[in-house]
Amino acid sequence: MDNLQTIKQRFSIIGNDPGLNRALEKAIQVAPTDISVLVSGESGVGKEFIPKIIHSQSHRKHNNYIAVNCGAIPEGTIDSELFGHEKGAFTGATATRKGYFEVADKGTIFLDEVGELPAPTQVRLLRVLESGEFMKVGSSEIQKTDVRVVAATNVKMEEAIEKGKFREDLYYRLNTVEINMPALRERKNDIPLLFRKFAADFAEKYRMPPLELQPEAVQYLMNYPWPGNIRQLRNFAEEISVVEKDRNISAEKIRSYLPYQSSVPALIPGKSDNSDHLERELLFKFLLDMKKDLNDLRSLTLDLIHNKENISSGNLETLQRVIREKTESERDYGAMQIYQKDEVPTHIVQDYTEYPDHDYEEVNVQKESLSLQDNEMEMIRKALEKHKGKRRSAAEELGISERTLYRKIKQYNLE
Repeated sequence: MDNLQTIKQRFSIIGNDPGLNRALEKAIQVAPTDISVLVSGESGVGKEFIPKIIHSQSHRKHNNYIAVNCGAIPEGTIDSELFGHEKGAFTGATATRKGYFEVADKGTIFLDEVGELPAPTQVRLLRVLESGEFMKVGSSEIQKTDVRVVAATNVKMEEAIEKGKFREDLYYRLNTVEINMPALRERKNDIPLLFRKFAADFAEKYRMPPLELQPEAVQYLMNYPWPGNIRQLRNFAEEISVVEKDRNISAEKIRSYLPYQSSVPALIPGKSDNSDHLERELLFKFLLDMKKDLNDLRSLTLDLIHNKENISSGNLETLQRVIREKTESERDYGAMQIYQKDEVPTHIVQDYTEYPDHDYEEVNVQKESLSLQDNEMEMIRKALEKHKGKRRSAAEELGISERTLYRKIKQYNLE
């Protein structure tokens, strides 16, 4: 059996990242067995090398190796492609045809993008994995095959199972051993090596001098996220090798080809790992804004009471807005998500008060506005006196609903 370095040279695999080495070593280790292997990883990371390595290091290496892209075959013909068909089985079946599982007997079959298989085909595949039996389309005769199956996927299989798109029993049958190929952004030190290799290959192919990267350009490549992984890096190396006349490449030049995208994740549920953190940030920002409004209300009412001024239209509009927002906040606050103490971002909110009747903590906006209730009660009392107890008129002047005013009257015992 070949060692790791020999495998890298044989298959032109470049890099010394621990995650990459672990995946290759795992492939070499399981190769002599016949157990099924599932290769996982993002698109473009080089998952196709793993089944080739497994086949080359197994006792099946002198028999057929067949790679099938399950996502590229139409649903109506994939059963025929995998298992074959009899003459006349469907329109266009003018002759009996062998499927890949029959052709790959005693060898290895690589099912790329296995997560794209339709449900009926998943049932057929499960039977092959469990018993080695299959039937051609249009036939009732059971056939046997001895095939080593290696599958690959770039989708999260657990989510596909939950959505009913992939059979759970088939997943566990394929996933006897899982080999994960790391994304290129997780292999930062391998990026310059890969780029130099690609650039040298294209320089030879197009008969031009190889590219040279300035130190800042190397650093830029290492820090770029590479959403398309190795495939994207190779395409970029080819493009810049052909287009650029100046063979000494700067970071600014690379930036014109690979501009950084915004690193701010979108606030879409289930789309970002940081969504919970961002929701907490927004919650506490809202609470601090509410605290500021309450302090503004406190200052405004104190000025009006101490100076015994008449409420001008401008002041009344401001007071109505703040009271309305405060009332709505009070009504909605109970439906907000309350976070445990160890989840509170202390760099945003430093002042808390603990409520003995609850196992959570809330932002202390009450502490600085203890006289706010008295001020609010006084404003409500004056509005009622002005309108001779007519609640609807008083509520309109205060800028709150009549129902809210009724609740405040009961709260402050103003009946």
